[in-house]
Amino acid sequence: MSFDELGLRVELLKAVKSKGYTTPTPIQARVIPAILGGRDILARAQTGTGKTDAFALPLVEIMSWQDGNRRHPRALVLAPTRELALQVGDSIKAYARKVSMRCTVVYGGVTVKPQIDRLRRGIDILVATPGRLLDLANHKGLDLSRIEFLVFDEADRMLDLGFSEEISEILDLVPIERRTMLFSATYTQEIRDLAKIMLKEPEYIEVTPSNTAAESIVQKVHLVSRPDKRALLIHLITQGRWAQILVFVRTKHGANKLVEKLVEKGISAAALHGNKSQSVRTRTLKEFKNGEIRTLVATDVAARGLDISNLPYVVNYDMPGVPEDYVHRIGRTGRAGVSGIAISLVSPEEKAHLKAIEKLLKQKIPKEEVSGYTMGGIVPDFVLLRPNNPVSEKKADKGIKELVEKRKTKKQQTKPPAEKMTLKPRTGRKTEKAGEKKPRARTHFQQSSKKGSPKGKR
Repeated sequence: MSFDELGLRVELLKAVKSKGYTTPTPIQARVIPAILGGRDILARAQTGTGKTDAFALPLVEIMSWQDGNRRHPRALVLAPTRELALQVGDSIKAYARKVSMRCTVVYGGVTVKPQIDRLRRGIDILVATPGRLLDLANHKGLDLSRIEFLVFDEADRMLDLGFSEEISEILDLVPIERRTMLFSATYTQEIRDLAKIMLKEPEYIEVTPSNTAAESIVQKVHLVSRPDKRALLIHLITQGRWAQILVFVRTKHGANKLVEKLVEKGISAAALHGNKSQSVRTRTLKEFKNGEIRTLVATDVAARGLDISNLPYVVNYDMPGVPEDYVHRIGRTGRAGVSGIAISLVSPEEKAHLKAIEKLLKQKIPKEEVSGYTMGGIVPDFVLLRPNNPVSEKKADKGIKELVEKRKTKKQQTKPPAEKMTLKPRTGRKTEKAGEKKPRARTHFQQSSKKGSPKGKR
C-alpha cells in the first residue's frame, strides 16, 4: 500500500513525500482510513511506529474540508510531557501549513502570556499538556466548547503521571458530541475504563503485541557492580567511539552527577530533567539532535516521547523499577525500522528488576562480559582487588583484603546510630513535570462509574 491509496489530498501527499516517506507504517495503514471513515479510535502501538502521523494526517485532511472561524480551536491533542507535545506539534504544523491551517502548542514551565496572545489570534488545532490547558481554560484564555476532535497521545503515560483528575476536568469542558481518538502503548484497566467513558463504538487497532521491543533493537545486559558502572559506561563510549548516546538514570541528582563525571573525561554531555527550565531543555535537545552534544543523560519523564532520528545507542544506567518503562526507554532507538542497540548496566541490587523485565518480554536478554569491568569477567592484573568479584577476591593478596575489610568496618563504626537519625518531612517536592502534576486522587470517571454517566460521557 502507498500513501496515494489512503484518500489524502494532494497537498498532504506532497508533504509526506517531502519527509522521505514512501509507504505507510502498519499503524498508519489502519488508523488513517478508520479516522477518515468517521470512527472513534482506540489504538495500541509501540513508540516509534509512526502513530503521530497516523492521526495528524487524517485530522488535517478532515478539518480542511470546511473552514472554521479560527477564534476557537476545533481539535485538541493532549500529550503527557512538554517534549512530546512539541514533537506532536511539529508534525501537525508540517501538514497544517500546507492547507492554510494554524496549529499551536501550549505547555507549562514557561510564561503563559505569549501563549494567551497566540490563542487570541486564532487557531485550528491545539496541542497541550493537561496542566497548562486547564490553567488557560480556568483563566478564560481558552474556550474548549467548539472542540470537534479530541486526541489522547500516550494516554497510559498521562495516567502514570497522575493526570486522571485533570483528564476528568477536561472531559467536562469539551462537547459531548465529538470525535475521540485514544492512543496508548499498553491496555491497562485504567485505559479500558477511560475508553468506555470517552469513546463511542470505537475501532480497536493493535499492530504489535503488548509489551514487546521492536525487532530492530539489539538488547544486551552487562552485569556490573554499582561503583563500576560509570567506568564501564566511559569505557563503552570511548572504546566503541559512540557518537550519540541516550542514557537513562533514576534521579535528577544522578543525572547531574553523571554528566559532571563524563565531562571530566572529555565526553560532551548534558542532563535533561524536570528541574531544567523549558528553554534549557529545548536547547539541550536541539544540540543533542544536531550532534553538538554526544551524550544526553535523562530521567524517564523528561525523555518520554523524544523522537531522535537514527539514535544508535540507548543505555539503562539505572534499571527502571517499572518493567513497562524499559520498553519505552529502549524504544528511543530502533525507530522506523532503523537498527539500534540498547544496553542495560545491571548491578546485583537490580537483578530483580531485570527478572521482571524479562518476564514481561517473555524472553531472556543476552548477557555480555566486558573484560575488566563486568562481574565474573577477567580482572586486569593492575586491579589489586575488585570487591564482590569472586575471581578478583581469589587472586588478591591477603593483606589487601584485610586492609579493605578494616576500612569497611571503621566506616560502619563511624555511622551515627539509626535511632538518632532524623528525616526531614518531604514537603514542596518538585516533580518532573515542573509544577504541572497534581497529587493523584480518585478521578471523576472512577467515582461516577458506579453512579451513572459522567458529564463527559458520550
